[in-house]
Amino acid sequence: MTTLTRPVSQTRSFTTVFLIEMWERFGFYGMQVLMVTFMMKKLGFVDTKANLVWGAAAALIYATPAIGGWVGDKLLGTRRTMLMGATILALGYGMLWIPTDNAYVTYISLGVIVVGNGFFKPNAGNLVRKIYEGDETRIDSAFTIYYMAVNIGSMISMTATPWIRNYIGALYGDDLGWHTAFGVCSIGLVLGLINYSMMSRTLSHIGSPSDQRPVDVKRLAAVLLGALATVFIAAFILQSETIARLCVYGAGIVILGIFVHLIRSSQPSERAGLTAALVLTVQTIFFFIFYAQMATSLNLFAQRNVDLSFDIFGFHLFNWIPEQYQNLNAIWIVLLSPVLVFIYNSLGKLGKDPSVATKFAWGFAAVALGFFMYGFGATWAVNGQVSSWVMIWGYGLYSLGELLVSGLGLAMIARYVPERMGGFMMGAYYVAVGISQYLGSVVANIAHIPDNITDPLQSLSIYTHLFNILGFVGIGCTIVAVLILPLMNKLSATHSDAAAGYQPLTAAHGEEFETP
Repeated sequence: MTTLTRPVSQTRSFTTVFLIEMWERFGFYGMQVLMVTFMMKKLGFVDTKANLVWGAAAALIYATPAIGGWVGDKLLGTRRTMLMGATILALGYGMLWIPTDNAYVTYISLGVIVVGNGFFKPNAGNLVRKIYEGDETRIDSAFTIYYMAVNIGSMISMTATPWIRNYIGALYGDDLGWHTAFGVCSIGLVLGLINYSMMSRTLSHIGSPSDQRPVDVKRLAAVLLGALATVFIAAFILQSETIARLCVYGAGIVILGIFVHLIRSSQPSERAGLTAALVLTVQTIFFFIFYAQMATSLNLFAQRNVDLSFDIFGFHLFNWIPEQYQNLNAIWIVLLSPVLVFIYNSLGKLGKDPSVATKFAWGFAAVALGFFMYGFGATWAVNGQVSSWVMIWGYGLYSLGELLVSGLGLAMIARYVPERMGGFMMGAYYVAVGISQYLGSVVANIAHIPDNITDPLQSLSIYTHLFNILGFVGIGCTIVAVLILPLMNKLSATHSDAAAGYQPLTAAHGEEFETP
């Protein structure tokens, strides 16, 4: 006898994933916004060490989804793996709630977060893709809203956790302030999990084949054992700058070698697409070096050299806490995403939608202007403090660059890579982005402020030196992107002709890497 069930609308299924993704990003960005300053002010790290530890953690956070997606598809099921990832993340943030300033507890906590993110991130995006499978007219709109969810969650937490740290710290002591702020990240995910449990029926028909089968206890045990080992491996990597550096640079050599091998061993008809993917991946790595400044050099710049008062026409509006300036990235993404969607759609109707390579060139130009904005703002600094408006407009240009470059990263892999290599190449792309996160922290250390420098005028010149360097590097990237446009257009045309006979890989969408 069969049981009749009411069909579930795509919108209701999507809302379930949308909400848990929003709470997951609430937790992640609430933690990220505080982590570098926590390591400096509570663990006693110098700025260079705090930057490098976070850079190594970010590299691992970006790399592990390549494994988590495979676990979801092949071993445990997409829904189960996403749920397991959210639970592990709640545990990781909860460990940061423990009122201790022991650095190894922080390393272990970050290791748990690395594993949880690896399980959660790819599988949440895969569920959205599966909800709208075969409905090409609605999938782009769905991912536009999904991307907004990411930024709604991050906007709320990046505003809230620094304020909670200050408020609780003023009432009950600095230690409790920091750890309570991290605890709120855990509470957010617990709320997301409760909400998911109430709405999970809407996803009962969505997932990979493994979701429809009973849990294989042996597989689950093997995955959990591997996850536990990964936590300690991650903590081991984070506690040693030398080991982290060797791992990151070694991974870079391996990724480059794999690309070269695949291009050389591929069929002639596939080489143009793979070569284009390699060129655009290298450009994306450069972009993420810029992107990594948000949690490192730009965060520390706001600590020392930004006037925290927002004023307009002489009227005081409000003050921000230094870490909250990172929130400007999410705010600008929300504001600019619909504008870019409108522009792309309008140009598309006219048959003039720019190529991915052209958008990359525009993106690098925007990033270069953004960093020059920070450097140029020093001209009007008062007693070593630049206006909050400098940060607003700098982040605006920086965020436009993010939408134009990182937002097209996985779509680029999907477009140029043969389907049989798709999953592997997307994993390689994530690892490449993780490598650039670490390289970004190395670059941020150009602006190291020695302990004996407390004068804002001295630190201002050190930070603006870095930002101007990044501005010129951004110009260099723009020039290179423009110069190789003819080559990229030729490779793209060759690839399009060769690809006419086979099905392209379905475009992948997801958070930082994928925008409308």
